Amino acid sequence: MNSQKDVLKFDAMVIGGGIAGEEASLNLARMGFSIILVEKDYSIGGKMVHLSKVFPTLDCSACISTPKMSETTREANITIQTNSEVKEIQRVGEVFTGRIVVKPRYVNEDACTGCQLCENVCPVNVDDQYQYDLVGRKAIYIPFSIALPKVAAIDIDNCLRCGACERACPADAVDFSQEPREIPFEVKSILIATGYNLFPAEKKVEYGFNRFKNVIHAMQMERQLVPTRPFNSVLRPGDGKKPDNIAYVLCTGSRDQSVGNPICSQICCMYSVKQAQLLLGALPMADVTIYYIDIRAYGKGFQEFYKQTQDMDVTFVKGKIAKIEEKGNGDLTLFYEDIENGGKVKKADHDLVVLSVGLMPNHEVAGAFSHETIELDPFNYIKQVDPLLNPALTSIDGVFVAGTAAGPMDIPDTILSAGGASAEVASYIRRLK
Repeated sequence: MNSQKDVLKFDAMVIGGGIAGEEASLNLARMGFSIILVEKDYSIGGKMVHLSKVFPTLDCSACISTPKMSETTREANITIQTNSEVKEIQRVGEVFTGRIVVKPRYVNEDACTGCQLCENVCPVNVDDQYQYDLVGRKAIYIPFSIALPKVAAIDIDNCLRCGACERACPADAVDFSQEPREIPFEVKSILIATGYNLFPAEKKVEYGFNRFKNVIHAMQMERQLVPTRPFNSVLRPGDGKKPDNIAYVLCTGSRDQSVGNPICSQICCMYSVKQAQLLLGALPMADVTIYYIDIRAYGKGFQEFYKQTQDMDVTFVKGKIAKIEEKGNGDLTLFYEDIENGGKVKKADHDLVVLSVGLMPNHEVAGAFSHETIELDPFNYIKQVDPLLNPALTSIDGVFVAGTAAGPMDIPDTILSAGGASAEVASYIRRLK
């Protein structure tokens, strides 16, 4: 790896460029602190940029997240480092030192104009992870339409190195000679806002995800409901048919000791209810059934939103799904315990099943601390050592946590968490002076 001798010095480092990281960075920057925001993906924005609308108001998610991304990018006190990871964090006196490993994107960020001419000539097609594998993308690509920075990147593992993108690029931005490089840093405080991982639906083997083409997870459905959706309408993947009878299976990967996630993910009930409403707008003649253990509509306006969905003739069935089987025509049979009718095992046929997957902890950043151990809670989220009085505190003095890195929460709670955490970071830095 190449080394860079100059040490980057900032007041604080924010790890994670989702809505929590952006909110905290902006708060701190507006207080006059210098911030370096490190994001492992090609763009800031996190998972919120992939959503259609937010519950319970049905406001456009992109209309909220895009201005926040732009503000973060334009803020003079924020330096953004994408496609990067933090390594070997250690305390030296009153500061934290370490290194940022910048991975090559094989495109010169300063030269690329985002024209996408390179994509047009690339002969390779692979699954697009930003569309959750519903459609394909090229080996050289801009991750999504509102990516910031809007710069192409090359998926080197799938690249043929045919040179087509180099020849097509009017800015000569393609650079296959790029290598990983390291940037040493020194900061006074660190805020962890690394977000969550989506539960891998294939772990619930009895539900048939990746075996049955018409079993999808909720983020795949979410992508079919956004303005930048991969298809013109909601379609089932198996045959491109518009589904008439859609089932949601709640608590897929939540409240389930058998897959190692015994806690409630807090958002699955409400995003499923939201999607049900949006589906009735996209497919007015479709029947939507939600199979649930309990509906947890605990937030402001949530219960009213749930009741509104019931009034729209969405069917709610209280019962745990035991297994799913596929029929010859691609339709699916669900076997479930009908709790409200004596607990009898029943079955129902649907032509599309959506697994309402829960949240899993993203604790990779814990391995970046080389001399002190950052504690995790019993569910492997970053431990909040004082969750009632000061939920931003971690087990390391000067290191704070915000958003779903600390546990499941919805978008408003994530933003509140980021606000509180940024205030704690500011207070800590001021005490050092």
